[in-house]
Amino acid sequence: APRGRRGYGSGEYLHRSIVPTMHYQKSLPRLPVPKLEDTIRRYLNAQKPLLNDEQFRKTEDLAHQFEKGVGRQLHEQLVAQDNQNKHTSYITGPWFDMYLKAREPVVLNFNAFMCFNPDPKSEYNDQLIRATNMTVSAVRFMKTLRAGYLEPEVFHLNPQKSDTKLFKKFIRFVPSSLSWFGAYMVNAYPLDMSQYFRLFNSTRLPKLNRDELYTDEKAKHLLVLRNGNFYVFDVVDKDGNMVKPSEIQAHLKYILSDNSPAPSFPLGYLSSENRDTWALLRKNLLDNGNEEALKKVDSALFCLSLDDFSVKDLVHLSHTMLHGDGANRWYDKSFNLIITKDGTAGINFEHSWGDGVAVLRFQNEIFKDSTEEPAVSPQSQPASVDSSRAVQRLDFKLNDALKAGITKAKQNFDSTVGTLTLDMIQFQKGGKDFLKQKKVSPDAVAQLAFQMAFLRQYNQTVATYESCSTAAFKHGRTETIRPASIHTKKCSEAFVKEPSKYSTEELQKMIVECSEYHGRLTKEAAMGQGFDRHLFGLRYLALSKGTALPDFYQDQAYARLNHNILSTSTLSSPAVQLGGFGPVVSDGFGIGYGVHNDWIGCNISSYPARNVKEFLQCINKSLEDIFNILQGKKIGS
Repeated sequence: APRGRRGYGSGEYLHRSIVPTMHYQKSLPRLPVPKLEDTIRRYLNAQKPLLNDEQFRKTEDLAHQFEKGVGRQLHEQLVAQDNQNKHTSYITGPWFDMYLKAREPVVLNFNAFMCFNPDPKSEYNDQLIRATNMTVSAVRFMKTLRAGYLEPEVFHLNPQKSDTKLFKKFIRFVPSSLSWFGAYMVNAYPLDMSQYFRLFNSTRLPKLNRDELYTDEKAKHLLVLRNGNFYVFDVVDKDGNMVKPSEIQAHLKYILSDNSPAPSFPLGYLSSENRDTWALLRKNLLDNGNEEALKKVDSALFCLSLDDFSVKDLVHLSHTMLHGDGANRWYDKSFNLIITKDGTAGINFEHSWGDGVAVLRFQNEIFKDSTEEPAVSPQSQPASVDSSRAVQRLDFKLNDALKAGITKAKQNFDSTVGTLTLDMIQFQKGGKDFLKQKKVSPDAVAQLAFQMAFLRQYNQTVATYESCSTAAFKHGRTETIRPASIHTKKCSEAFVKEPSKYSTEELQKMIVECSEYHGRLTKEAAMGQGFDRHLFGLRYLALSKGTALPDFYQDQAYARLNHNILSTSTLSSPAVQLGGFGPVVSDGFGIGYGVHNDWIGCNISSYPARNVKEFLQCINKSLEDIFNILQGKKIGS
């Protein structure tokens, strides 16, 4: 049964951590600037499988000239600048800029989604019940975070030693400036939590040339979207206490039963527009008497999107969570919590403010809280309050230019979404357990399968991106792992082109080689020792000087390496059933994947330039071949 002490004292919080949330933040190690020679060596290793000998020689010459000349100067400046900014990381400024200066729509190009598992108690997967419970849990998360009661995010390599009450009672008395070292001594790695405050009351504001992130922690209301209409009501009272769950339930019920027609010009489409177009339209909205209403949208705790349809299957689910219909989302909010008519829930999040790890922690906590300690049950009665007074429907004043802008935004949205294909597979013949037993890295095997599949389908090896969190460092973001290597190329060619030429043992050895190399790249990336962010930082510095961009960056091979045809990302958690994102280039695949204990899932997007269905068949074949070889069997024809 739901706890009776909700809303009284501890019912306002998820938990009360012994160690304050931000206890480790001060003493986190700084993101290292790699040595320039290491970066150039790693860069050339990543280029090798993508180029022929002549192209490679040219790229190698440019790289070594850069390393000896202008690159050296830029590197020394970057290091000097980094030493003067010890409160942050060298990538923070350039990375925010990269996201905020991008002019493409955020939907499909940047926003990603993660979908919750259903509530294990099926009668709780009712739209109203789940929306109430998840909203309450989200408010509790926000309050827990702001009170400093949220458990710090720590990566435990030896949880028996570090994830204990004893250790926590000890470490909380170690001053913040030293606490990281205390955790490090027991093999625990505290992670950066500087992004978390942007989860709530935050949005991305469209501005000409460069957007801005906006947060207003004083706001107490929730934004609810249904049928393209915008509603707000307070979920926190004037003393900072959460509004009673039964009242939140009453207000949501009121919204779900409101039969106002859908607006002829749904404002939500504007947040799917090109950023400069949207910036001009937003200025028009403000000048046309909508300042108050927009402020409510921008400052709301978060956006809850209630969809009026049920989910047909996993592909429909992915489309719903990745982009939806455009009218019932506000893509600029730090996140939209989306709940469909059958109680399926997911999160679509804007990417400039933060990375998957912060969103995943939020999802894990609210899934656990809303399923284990739900605030309301299917039997709960909504409070008898006057929701018509508490809930405000936002009214936007639109002139002809704004109406035309919304109509155009809708056309653009519909035509772009119309070209997007999403599809998925679940490979059921094994997963993490089997691969670990064979002593190969599960992630390496998934990545090898993508390389093999692309080679089988398109007969080439192309630029591939895998994101890796650098949250072990102060203000770390991500680093790139480059999964396409000379090892994966050699192994893929053996499997795809001439498997009969090799013995099973030779093919096994190739898989192990790929696994070891991928493991090394992953470890380097997580330690801030990739090459992509370093080269990005140097390029950013060169551009900021207004002089000509060094030849190294004008190399076609540099451009090609950064045209990521295979963009991949993996996250796994007990709270999330699947996640995904759009391709990052028009001729690319967006690959969200998870290697589970006994199966492997891939959720892939593309535009018409690529064929997802066939690619998935090739991935399936590659995984079958790899698993057969690891079992000592022959490759199936």
